[in-house]
Amino acid sequence: MTGTERRVAGFEGQLRDAGLRMTQQRRLILRVLAEADDHPDAKGIFTRAFAHDPTLSLSTVYRTMKVLETQGAIERHAFEDGVSRYEHTGQEHHDHLIDIETGDVIEFSSDAIEELQRRIAAELGYELVRHRLELYGRKKPPGTRGKKG
Repeated sequence: MTGTERRVAGFEGQLRDAGLRMTQQRRLILRVLAEADDHPDAKGIFTRAFAHDPTLSLSTVYRTMKVLETQGAIERHAFEDGVSRYEHTGQEHHDHLIDIETGDVIEFSSDAIEELQRRIAAELGYELVRHRLELYGRKKPPGTRGKKG
């Protein structure tokens, strides 16, 4: 079973646990979401799925995404652009860098950042339970990368 198939099966289980019937349209939405290697919004998921089933409605996508979010199968991100974007849970922890000009979302991990956050929490008398880090920037012109400023 591939990673996509495992995610689809997991999503199906989450919808069944929530009492929803498994329709062809929902299966299509789940497959589109499972195959996504970006952070699509509901309209992006709708557009991708609609190409395979023109009877699909945007409201079906929104309802399906809401149930998956409530069940903890996906995580909703509301970046500064105000658009809710989704990614499946179960991935290793990562943070996000959002390109303010293109809207691209780049995932990254940094042991140094993780340690700094734990240390700050401890210094303030807390145990870090979870966190979310979002960086916003624009790509530097070629030849200036790595330079400060």
